[in-house]
Amino acid sequence: MPIPDASVTLRRTIAAPPARVYRAWTDPNELMKWFGPRTHGLVSSEVDLRVGGRYRFGIQKPPDGQINYVTGEYRELAPNARLVFTWTWEHMADVRDTLVTVDLREAPKGTELRLTHELLPNQEAMDSHTTGWTGTLDRLAEMFNA
Repeated sequence: MPIPDASVTLRRTIAAPPARVYRAWTDPNELMKWFGPRTHGLVSSEVDLRVGGRYRFGIQKPPDGQINYVTGEYRELAPNARLVFTWTWEHMADVRDTLVTVDLREAPKGTELRLTHELLPNQEAMDSHTTGWTGTLDRLAEMFNA
């Protein structure tokens, strides 16, 4: 059972318009370029982009190269503004049906992005997802700031 207020919220300014950032989150080929922390690699990206549609990403983890899969369902899709999807690690019994919200807002220097990951089960999951999302959002920002 998730602990109360077990969530992670991160913000970034991305040097691209909201439509471009939204596409980076929703196009499987775009996701392959940046998704995951720098130390990890996305090896597969399946996206059924519709409310009720599912996604599944294979993320290769160092040092042994093990591939872990995260899957979920899209709950809300507001093009160029918002994505809401569930987040379940197939290999972790305690991180199941958590909820990720990505809000995009036009800003003078591109897009203000706010990511919130809710319903995490414990402090360890909060800490590990904070690290993972921080690295992931850093890579997204770098893709557009290069």
